[in-house]
Amino acid sequence: MDASTLDEALVRLAPYGPDLSNGLTNHAPMAVEALCAMKRPEAVSRWLDRYSALLVPRVAPRERIALDAWPRALGRLELFPEWVEYFEEELREAPWRDVASRWSARLMPAVCASAMHGVLRTAHAVRSLEQSESRLRRRELAEGLAYWASSHQTLPTSPGRAERSTPLRALAAVPLVPSEKRRFSGTIVSSLEALGEFAEFGPVIDSIDPAPSPSRVLSEASEAFARAYLANAHDVLTTIVFLHAITGAAAVRQLLPLLEPDAAVDAVRYDWQAGCALYAAFATRQPVEGEIEPPAGDPRALIDRAVRHGDEHAIKLTEACLREHALHPSPAYLAAAAHALSALPEA
Repeated sequence: MDASTLDEALVRLAPYGPDLSNGLTNHAPMAVEALCAMKRPEAVSRWLDRYSALLVPRVAPRERIALDAWPRALGRLELFPEWVEYFEEELREAPWRDVASRWSARLMPAVCASAMHGVLRTAHAVRSLEQSESRLRRRELAEGLAYWASSHQTLPTSPGRAERSTPLRALAAVPLVPSEKRRFSGTIVSSLEALGEFAEFGPVIDSIDPAPSPSRVLSEASEAFARAYLANAHDVLTTIVFLHAITGAAAVRQLLPLLEPDAAVDAVRYDWQAGCALYAAFATRQPVEGEIEPPAGDPRALIDRAVRHGDEHAIKLTEACLREHALHPSPAYLAAAAHALSALPEA
């Protein structure tokens, strides 16, 4: 990873907040970190030149979150600036790994928050710090945790009634919200909120068992999500929806080494629940089973395609799929990345 390029990008992004002028999430810190992780730092400045038109100036904090009052501030998007200040104070008083470990465990039940963008931004920041520690990167970790905390959202859980299976079989058995009961008001979050009225979803969190090997089960889950993506991504919306299950799993994997064993098991359970929530709320077809034809050529050619394409989701998905494929080879990852590069509009 190119340390100077990423830090220069974080300097450029420092004046801006977590949202864009179009009402969507600011993906810039995550996308530029992914470009550097794919060893394409020369693409960062040009990419930022284009994306900067969407950025919105950050808002200054107006109050302070007391150290013992943080539970009452969860899920309050208007307190994002205050949360940034809160985490910056924590990072001044403790090593960044300790802060990331403690708060990832606390926030993991809300891994679905803001369509997983809180955990995603946190994970990208953690990886950058593992490469090289700097004030800018600690600040980015504070922002990732702040976005996760301020957008806090949990999913309905009814433990004890699910039959456990492999992730692929369990995902295929997840009950789908009937089309007439689905609620989509412009955001993925709105559809996930509707799961509170779908009692059949509650037991899903217990339909797999990560305890024997959280990392292995997470790999099996992320491949299942890639297969669900291939079955259900048929337009721009569904492409964006289902790719977040894959990138979300890759983000949780980045945080697993920071977590105590029990917290790591819980992290996989909550990531599984979040990916299943996307499936229940948006899927129309079961995950692809059997053999999948990978895209022709060297898998790393997908990086060049992603850089040329320029869409932030395509960049982040390509990086996540190549990373998951390296750990747990499956053509499903490569096919998902290649599909997104065709399905999403070029930037």
